[in-house]
Amino acid sequence: MEGITDALNAAAVARTAEGEPAWLRERREHAWDVYERTPLPTTRLEEWRYTDLRRKLDLDALRLSEAELAPDDPEVWPERLRKAMAEDRTASGHLVLLDGHVVHTDIDDELARKGVVLKSLHAALESHEELVREHLATAAVPPEEGKFAALNAALWNDGIFLYVPRGVHLTDPVRITRWVSEAGAAYFSRVLIVAEEASRVSYVDEVISDDFTEQAFVSNAVEVIARQAAQVQFVSLQRLGSGVFFQSVQRTLADRDSKLDTLNVALGASVSRVDLNARLLGPGANSDMLGLYFGDQNQHFDFNTSQDHIAPNTGSDLLYKGALDGSSRAVFRGIIRVHPGAQRTDAYQTNRNLLLSGKARADSLPNLEIEADDVKCSHGATVGELDAEAKFYLMSRGLDRITAERLVVLGFLGEVLAKLPLGGVIEKVTRVIEQKLANHA
Repeated sequence: MEGITDALNAAAVARTAEGEPAWLRERREHAWDVYERTPLPTTRLEEWRYTDLRRKLDLDALRLSEAELAPDDPEVWPERLRKAMAEDRTASGHLVLLDGHVVHTDIDDELARKGVVLKSLHAALESHEELVREHLATAAVPPEEGKFAALNAALWNDGIFLYVPRGVHLTDPVRITRWVSEAGAAYFSRVLIVAEEASRVSYVDEVISDDFTEQAFVSNAVEVIARQAAQVQFVSLQRLGSGVFFQSVQRTLADRDSKLDTLNVALGASVSRVDLNARLLGPGANSDMLGLYFGDQNQHFDFNTSQDHIAPNTGSDLLYKGALDGSSRAVFRGIIRVHPGAQRTDAYQTNRNLLLSGKARADSLPNLEIEADDVKCSHGATVGELDAEAKFYLMSRGLDRITAERLVVLGFLGEVLAKLPLGGVIEKVTRVIEQKLANHA
């Protein structure tokens, strides 16, 4: 079987683009050209200093996914996927991806009549070509964003398109569930969300798999556009099995008076790399950026975030918290950039880590880059062990050590979930954390 470095070539790009509009084929070819000209990141780069791709990702051992389109029949879907969907609360719509293929979509009838669109990117190319053409791999995540962004733009197999018209409010979240089953394979998908003026939507994207003995590579590019006064919540819940390298590049564009919040939850995968950039483009734009992670064994999490304040009178607040057990490791690297003219910026950045093992490690590197003089900006980071006093207090009230530690950890991480309390997400995250804590000696 040919490896990914053999399979990934101009011919593969051409095969992927078969049947697509000429403009999209041209974009794929351009992205491939950027990919070939862009070197693979090394630890010499500040943004990749703590994640050595030579050791973490073996591209030569991977192949492009060969999975065929599965039927739209839950009875034949994997049991864990069905269980994950059954645990969800109410939803405005659902979309299911099996091995990179969209196999099911549904949307509330009333929302559909109001013009809300939830479908695969391939289907959106036919029904909403102009919108896709305007936003796909252009202003948010163009190929020039980096090696992996270019690779994704060249070879994405399918993805999600969500469009919310002006003034339409979705009361319940749109829920996406992804399943990955092929070891030794590489998957490429994209998410494009466009929320028009004064609209409101919540989006929850969950990806799961079993454990693999061979490495699998899951690449996702996310583009979220919030028009004037729109309110958008984007949630990524990563529960992949061991043996998976998860890579996600996310860009959010917030226009005047919009509120665009994100929550990244990382619980699974052997290696997880998230690059998140929030751009506050119009006065009054605001973004809360939340992150939660729990690592055990030899898991490796790498979060690279940036808050770009381009217009005046904008605000952002980042809070990433994680607990690390075993020999796991977390890297957080964040920067607040206040561009010239972005006066009265109000921006904060906090990363806190809880070490549950002497072998666990956390590296936190918050930064500021200020080019305006009328701002409120601060950053902070902590790395500490389990609070002995809190644990002792709980044990003095009759709790055993394991239960006391569980409550301390859940209380530490619960602050993040409380800021974006979407139904189903909190319960799933809490259960996985409890399962990991059960293995904590």
